Amino acid sequence: MLAFLRDANTSGSVIRIINAIDRVLGAKAFNKLFPVILTDNGSEFSNPKEIEYRDTVPCLRTKVFYCDPSSPYQKGSCEVNHELIRRILPKGSSFDDLTQEDIFLMMNHINSYKRKKLNNRSPYDAFSFYYGEDLLKKLGCSPVASENIILKPKLLKK
Repeated sequence: MLAFLRDANTSGSVIRIINAIDRVLGAKAFNKLFPVILTDNGSEFSNPKEIEYRDTVPCLRTKVFYCDPSSPYQKGSCEVNHELIRRILPKGSSFDDLTQEDIFLMMNHINSYKRKKLNNRSPYDAFSFYYGEDLLKKLGCSPVASENIILKPKLLKK
């Protein structure tokens, strides 16, 4: 799972991040990794055409689909990651002093946490097996050794 700080909860902020990921990965890798994007009906996803089409060359890069209202189970794996994020950033936590580097650190710990559902592999290991570590590095992802994983607020204490 990737996570990004945004300056505002707008469709423009999401589109800028999608465009940045597209540029970092390149069209071929982006198309392979993101043939579809499944999201909720939040206002930040209210401009699907700008997400679906490249800003540089007007060609389809992905398809956006929406979950049914009040149906978080339709994105079950995301919900598990949200629970892990809340272990580190409990509800009500301020994001004001966080940097994107903090968010990368948090996600590196979460993505290195082994899951029974992945045959006791981490999401990092599973992704690396299928797609290679080069794409992970491009996305700012790094593995964290099992004994160093912290899923508590102290991970981001400065």
